[in-house]
Amino acid sequence: MTIPDAEVARRQRSLLPGGLVAGADARRSARDWSIDVLVTVVAALIGVLLIATQHYDDARWMFDAALGVATIVALWWRRRRPAAIGVAATLASIVSASAGGAALVALFSATLRASRTGLIVVWAVAIAAAFAYPLVLPGDDGYLLETSIGLLITVVVIGWGLFARARRQLVLSLRERAARLEAEQRLHVEQAREAERRRIAREMHDVLAHRVSLLSLHAGALEFRPDAPPEEIAEAAGVVRTSAHSVLQELREVIGLLRDGDESMERPQPTLADIPGLVEESRAAGMKVDAAIDADADVAAATGRTAYRIVQEGLTNARKHAPGAAVTVRVTARGDGLLVEVVSRRAGGVAAGGPPTTPGTGSGLIGLAERVALAGGEFEHGPRLGGDHVLRATLP
Repeated sequence: MTIPDAEVARRQRSLLPGGLVAGADARRSARDWSIDVLVTVVAALIGVLLIATQHYDDARWMFDAALGVATIVALWWRRRRPAAIGVAATLASIVSASAGGAALVALFSATLRASRTGLIVVWAVAIAAAFAYPLVLPGDDGYLLETSIGLLITVVVIGWGLFARARRQLVLSLRERAARLEAEQRLHVEQAREAERRRIAREMHDVLAHRVSLLSLHAGALEFRPDAPPEEIAEAAGVVRTSAHSVLQELREVIGLLRDGDESMERPQPTLADIPGLVEESRAAGMKVDAAIDADADVAAATGRTAYRIVQEGLTNARKHAPGAAVTVRVTARGDGLLVEVVSRRAGGVAAGGPPTTPGTGSGLIGLAERVALAGGEFEHGPRLGGDHVLRATLP
């Protein structure tokens, strides 16, 4: 039977200290409970061994045992108050032999978790206790030997605690680094999604806006001239049908490309050589277009494609916002660059009348600005004196 990944992760977390999983204030993990029970038993055994070496009367023995039990119980709060428990347990071990085991556990815990100031205080008290313990509770081995043994045990416990502290800090740093990398990965994914959304929007606009504007123009003509001869109506209806078919075909190609994500299926992209055909298509729709293309057809593919999209957007906007206006398209080689200009000319500053057209959102101009910026060129658009509207780009 396969164990789910979530169950595996939960079991793995139960084997780690709670502080490493959810911070210093986290609840005890299964591992923490096991360690607490173990250190309590070890501290009690060491305390029993130490108290057995002392020659007490009943009252003294009861005092030592009671203080030892209280010190052992205090170990359960050593994670939250490592320095305070470390100092209290060490001071108790000076007058209570049964508190010696708990003092060692508290010293290790303080070395592992206490702040720098707390460490200095706990270590100073522990070293002082190594000298004071043989004086208060003298044994049979002599003061010098017992002091040396006490200092050696203290140094060993501190060294062990420092080693464990270094490992814990390494684990925490790795965990923090993993969290930072995960956040960066999420940000990268969001940026990639945003870039993909922009690419989809730009592709949909470039492919469909031109065709839909032509479709709207012919449909508007039918609405504007209901009394036209049957031959003209039939011709306009045929153009509408053909344009609608082209729109559906191109939409199907774009959706297929975006769904499959296979660049090899991408249809051929327009180039500078396709601009005359674009102009002729607009003329066939009834637009007054004057074109002057004075540039080599073998320019870079990316530059030619950008120039095509600029002319396409300019013609589309002219149909939308200035129906009946004369449009001038100029593509000229200038030095080591390419000048692309689309001017919608209005007689007297007022556009000629015409059938209603589709509204615009300005997203096409935003997409053009991004294209030109990526190509390292300059882009500008807007009205000029006389009512004309200019869309101009300089491409390197």
